[in-house]
Amino acid sequence: MTDLISVARLAGVSRATAARAFSDPHLLKPGTLRKVLAASEQMGFRPNHIARQLRTRHSTTLGVLLPSLLNPVFAMQLQAMEQQARQAGYALLVATSDYQAEREAAIIEHMLHQRVAGLVLTVADADSSTLLPTLAAAKMPFVLTHNVPQRHEWPALCVDNRKAMAEATAHLISLGHRHIVMAAGPMQQSDRARLRYLGYCQAMQQAGLTPQAMIEMPSHIHSDFKPLLPLMNAPSPLTAVICSNDLLAISLLGAAARAGISVPHQLSVIGFDGIELGEQLSPSLASVVQPIALMGTRAIDLLLNPGGKTHVLAHHLRPGESIAPAFNGSISGKHHVTHR
Repeated sequence: MTDLISVARLAGVSRATAARAFSDPHLLKPGTLRKVLAASEQMGFRPNHIARQLRTRHSTTLGVLLPSLLNPVFAMQLQAMEQQARQAGYALLVATSDYQAEREAAIIEHMLHQRVAGLVLTVADADSSTLLPTLAAAKMPFVLTHNVPQRHEWPALCVDNRKAMAEATAHLISLGHRHIVMAAGPMQQSDRARLRYLGYCQAMQQAGLTPQAMIEMPSHIHSDFKPLLPLMNAPSPLTAVICSNDLLAISLLGAAARAGISVPHQLSVIGFDGIELGEQLSPSLASVVQPIALMGTRAIDLLLNPGGKTHVLAHHLRPGESIAPAFNGSISGKHHVTHR
């Protein structure tokens, strides 16, 4: 294996000079730098930047933990973070937890072994995490995205999940809907979903309506229409569903079609996130829009230039063809819903 000494010999310089070509190239004369780089290229030598970081205790790598990259929300956020980090001279080390809280500690431990300079994290539940207090005590810089810590003043970027879901629910109520439910993935895996459910309950209660129990779906991105069938066939049938994210809402649109339910004429559906894919569907998906790219760029800025605690970003409701005024009457006869 080619080492730095061999490169130095071929270039006709000392080992220290050869090393400086990769660590502090601006200190070398242009001619000397060209000779070292040419020798390196000829011999196939690649400097070990990780080893250098361990020696100098300085890292240009940031760790990023996301629940998944299957959801375009996190992929879009990651792209914005990568671009912002690159402009600042940093690279990203990325891992996903698959929404499993028990995986988070192992992933972060691995990143710390790689000597990352800081961390951008989306965890299952910020307040119940045993990992975050440890990072804070060790003075390891970190920023939370999407999480909304209620009991700790940790740096975080999020929208007001409770307010956003309350506004979406109130909009459906203004369209005449009275029988509304919220659907989400496994609740223990998302503190955001729990806050959104509180917003749904708040809007229902303010309108004098009774909030319904959360409809818990098999995962955060796959829906099942079976739990909705009894509600659709009730004397006062369900007329609207608010989903905790867009992918779940998109899955629900497909499940409704397979069950013979017309959206939005029999069932209105709203998502949460505002991914572009939702606008390309027919019917197009109504959704609460989060500024995902902005969240990504600001997460890197906040990590590299600490300041403040929780930063709440603006959201808005995107109209779509998946919602309409509530239908009149109940589902009966040819409209009776059966599982296909």
